[in-house]
Amino acid sequence: MCYRLSWLLGDVVAGLSMASFYIPMALSYASNLGHVPPINGLYAFVFQPLVYAFLGSCPAMVVGPEAAGSLLVGNVVRSSVEKGHSGDDDGLLNAQIAGVVTVMAGGIIFIGGIMRLGFLDNVLSRPLLRGFISAVGFLIFVDQLIVELGLSERSRSVEVSHGTTFEKMEFLLKNFQYSHGLTAAVSGISFFTILFGRELKRRLQPRFPSVAYIPDRFLVVVLSAILTHQFRWDKKGLAVLGEVKSSTRQPFPFHWPLQTSHMTHVREALSTSFLIAILGFFESSVAAKSIGGGEGAKDGLQGMSFSPNRELLALGMANLIGGCFTALPAFGGYGRSKVNAATGGRTPMSSIVLSLITISCVLFLLPYFYYLPKAVLSAMISVVAWSLIEEAPTDIRFFIRIRGWSELTLMSLIFFATIFYSLPLGIAIGVGLSVIYVIRHSTRPRIQILGRVPGTNDFENAEEVPEALEFIEGCLIVKIPEPLTFANTGDLKNRLRRLEFYGTMSAHPALPRVRSPEHNMNIIFDVHAVTSLDGSGAQVLAEIVNSYRARGVRVFFCRVPPERSKVYRLFVRSGIVESCGGRKYFVKSVTEALRLSEMDLDEEEGFRDDPPLPPPPPPPLG
Repeated sequence: MCYRLSWLLGDVVAGLSMASFYIPMALSYASNLGHVPPINGLYAFVFQPLVYAFLGSCPAMVVGPEAAGSLLVGNVVRSSVEKGHSGDDDGLLNAQIAGVVTVMAGGIIFIGGIMRLGFLDNVLSRPLLRGFISAVGFLIFVDQLIVELGLSERSRSVEVSHGTTFEKMEFLLKNFQYSHGLTAAVSGISFFTILFGRELKRRLQPRFPSVAYIPDRFLVVVLSAILTHQFRWDKKGLAVLGEVKSSTRQPFPFHWPLQTSHMTHVREALSTSFLIAILGFFESSVAAKSIGGGEGAKDGLQGMSFSPNRELLALGMANLIGGCFTALPAFGGYGRSKVNAATGGRTPMSSIVLSLITISCVLFLLPYFYYLPKAVLSAMISVVAWSLIEEAPTDIRFFIRIRGWSELTLMSLIFFATIFYSLPLGIAIGVGLSVIYVIRHSTRPRIQILGRVPGTNDFENAEEVPEALEFIEGCLIVKIPEPLTFANTGDLKNRLRRLEFYGTMSAHPALPRVRSPEHNMNIIFDVHAVTSLDGSGAQVLAEIVNSYRARGVRVFFCRVPPERSKVYRLFVRSGIVESCGGRKYFVKSVTEALRLSEMDLDEEEGFRDDPPLPPPPPPPLG
């Protein structure tokens, strides 16, 4: 696809706008969440967006560090500090640990792309993600309150800076009176100014789209740095970012993270890197699908469609390269990509412009970050945390309205496990429960017992409206509304037996049977939805048919796939057709099966059976 010069102005403006918004955020993520030198946050806007611009499939999506991933990196760094592998002031080693995490997360994503696992973005449920994202937002908000109130030194002295969120909340309540007034004032004013600007732009943008170009956060950062320098607030106890520089003499130091000396960090970071990879890919998928990169999309290039597997490869390669330069993990973000699209970005060139601006900052503008107050950076992160939390009430109200108690339970479990214990435990519980739910859903056959609508030849699920349907004496009509495979046929016999005994799947199997054996002298299987059948499914179904025939029960199949289909051929080869008594028991409708079931055995003898199915033609030569 050829690049048009008419797109250049929009891409340049979008790149400048994103740089003004998110370069200060990158400094915040690195210093306040990742516990690494601030410059390592800038590296995540140098390398990953540049690589993704050439390999990604969504033109409007912009890759960069996110709060959740940076927080998980910070957990690994803090764990390393607690175990004595590094110190709080050992910026070089902490940056190298961050590089290890980034490379491992990128490697996991890249391998997933090679194995074409892009479909996994549909595995994590909405309640899981909402519970985890809300917990991350709450955790970040509480964590930043310590900085915003000027209690960082005191928290380190009582060793609560590495504690759980609940312990930090307890610390804040007990030590609120020791807050630093100037720090609290600067952070509070910055927080509410940014929040007010965001809400004002949201309300004005439908009528005045150009307000999206106003870099309100950048103005707050610049103004706070100027005031700090002018009034020497740093001499009055306001903590500033200080000198921002590389851990080595090189502005972009290359460091291969998977060295023998880093194997301890590799083992500690493996599970965290896996979580970062999963969350990063899911968030990138949501951003790409929401912003739009498909053919005809408003904000994307014509002819470029979103490809999950290509996204895995692009994001994996971006983080593999970024990790070699000790950058924080970077993935696509919905908010950042939305800003890109709203300010004129239409192609990956906007990501390249962002990368070039960040390179200029690293080479020439780092001294100007010296007087940037840490409280302002914390306030910016708190706004992000607030945005993560404020979406939860909408989902909670929805699930209450539909009585989705299982979804609310899952959200609450993840939230409180994260708050009261740890972030890795919360996401581990959520992912584990989601995987268990997916396996349970895929292995459970959804068979139904059918009843006839009075006065018609229509049949419906009897468990949904049993009082409005009539049952056929001497017949059990069973519908199998899905393909039969090894995954969902393991419990098929027991579930059919429960239908046979009780007429419903909701009855407990320990109850006495309510249907006598003579109620089920005929079994009719509606297999219209059995569009595929594997060897295990055919074997179980054959055993079920043989069991019924051994008890003298006649078995009918209706709405069977065509005779030359693979499903019907498996019926023949597995002996199901022969066990039933021939092809006369395979009919086109439930009504025809009922008519045939009303015949006695003498009438059946005169019922003509069809000739056997001819053998399949030989395969063509060559």
